[in-house]
Amino acid sequence: MRLGHRILAAGVAGVAGAALVPALTVTALAAPGDTTSPAEKARADRVPTPKLDWYKCYDTAECATVRLPLDYDDPKGATTEIAVLRVRARNAKKRIGSLFVNPGGPGGQGTAIAYQAPYFLGKDVLDRFDVVGFDPRGIGFSSNVACFKSTKDQTLALAGMNVAFPVGAKQEAAYVKSAKAVGKGCSTTGKKLAGAMSTAEAARDMDVLRRAVGDKKLSYLGFSYGTAIGQYYANMFPDRLRAVVVDGVINPVSWAGTRKTENQILDDRLRSADGAYKALREILVRCGKAGKKKCQFAAYGDPVKNFDVLAKRLKAKPADIEGEKVTYADLVGGVLGALYDPSGYEVVDAMATDLWQATSPASSAAQAAKARKALAARIAERRAEVRRQKEAAEKVTAKDFPYDNSLEAFSGVTCTDGLHPKKAGSWPALTAASDRRAPYFGRAWGWGSVQCARDAWKVRDEDAYTGPFNRRTNAPVLFVGDYYDPATNYNDAVSSSKLLPHSRLLSSNSWGHTAYGTSACVTKAVDGYLVGGKLPPAGKVCVGDVQPFAGDPEPALESRGPADASAMAPQAAATGNGTKLPPVAARVPSSILLGTR
Repeated sequence: MRLGHRILAAGVAGVAGAALVPALTVTALAAPGDTTSPAEKARADRVPTPKLDWYKCYDTAECATVRLPLDYDDPKGATTEIAVLRVRARNAKKRIGSLFVNPGGPGGQGTAIAYQAPYFLGKDVLDRFDVVGFDPRGIGFSSNVACFKSTKDQTLALAGMNVAFPVGAKQEAAYVKSAKAVGKGCSTTGKKLAGAMSTAEAARDMDVLRRAVGDKKLSYLGFSYGTAIGQYYANMFPDRLRAVVVDGVINPVSWAGTRKTENQILDDRLRSADGAYKALREILVRCGKAGKKKCQFAAYGDPVKNFDVLAKRLKAKPADIEGEKVTYADLVGGVLGALYDPSGYEVVDAMATDLWQATSPASSAAQAAKARKALAARIAERRAEVRRQKEAAEKVTAKDFPYDNSLEAFSGVTCTDGLHPKKAGSWPALTAASDRRAPYFGRAWGWGSVQCARDAWKVRDEDAYTGPFNRRTNAPVLFVGDYYDPATNYNDAVSSSKLLPHSRLLSSNSWGHTAYGTSACVTKAVDGYLVGGKLPPAGKVCVGDVQPFAGDPEPALESRGPADASAMAPQAAATGNGTKLPPVAARVPSSILLGTR
């Protein structure tokens, strides 16, 4: 939904010095704080509390839809439909209230993560809360934003973006052309909804839904971009919090931008690329230390140096794997996707090893053939999974092929929320500079916001919230930061926690994107705050349950990209026990992770 080693070290040193501070409860830390502004009161409170007409759905859940104002300044005017899903508390007698959840994105479905709650949330949370998720406006089962008149128009317009990210002048020009078409389409055909999809609108919708489920104060658990929703709510409605936890944190000031930073591309502010490079480099360093018995790639020499050699080989010439071309961008996108999972280091090792053998002149014919076959199987499996995810997410409309609005949903929030550079044509130079700072991933992350350039994206939300982000909330916000998160840089958790008075930072030496479910320590602390109001001690540092190349190799967990969060697939709940896995919480489009759209 994101930094340098110097800042990281300072953050760790700062929290370590306070490690003896005892844990405190919500009531102990709660203090008279700021109140909801008259403007926000006027917007949200004059909307009548809607009646949610719940009905049984997907065997174990309840569903409802509600119409909320398209523009909160005109509560009796046009509306947009919002989809809501809840899983009821298992112990009705001890029920505390509702826990709102959001998986991130932008574009992730709150309904999907709420449905999957029994498979990743802790026992006490499931016993005591109705878990509620809603699909933010424009997204999922809510009214969908559509920036093109047909699937055909969309497909033709997006032809230049059908790569993980562009490499070289020809691909960059095609990518910019398609990105400008997205911006134009969302500023014309999709304007009505695209101009009302800011994070502030999601926060207002959540406040109305809070009333609708009968809660006086908000309990919330948000991941990745969902942390932005939580922080916006905390600052817009600072006196309406019961317990808010944000995991995989986006700094809201960096997300929105300032006049000083408006000409920076979004990731130069968020530094997701820096977090991804940090994680990859640490995996390669640990690979070298572990040796070839635990890490195959170490058999060929220094993994850090050899990964760069491999990247240069693929830049010069794509690898031919059983008739499939594997490009430099495919390598980077595949590695980034693997880094989302705590066990992704195994995928990185296998991928780098297979590609090294397949592209190395010194490899024997048998080794190269074996590597190509293994890699081809892995590529086919990943692409098949992407197809399955897309099919689960798509809703077939009459007289047309399915319309996939995932990029438009992502853009409707990202572009409307923040400030972005003026010219889309400046992205090649800007992302090249990012790549020098954060090798491999500067371009991969940087190109994700090119459609937001001011010469492409014209529609604005006049009621978007731009701060302040340092309001005094009536209850603490718990920030969770993962040292090796490849999407939301740990330093954003540090800096964001410093913005809000009375907040608490929980750090974790974890891998993958977000820490809840990947560290028993983090999960226990988060559950304890949500249920009992008890914050972890100041300076608490947890450890991830999975550490690269430590002990015997474990079966690799399948890397899951943002499409998992977007896809409402009830049958997924029947497969395995997901309580030890993190919810999917990403703000990166699936095209960047998997090279497809």
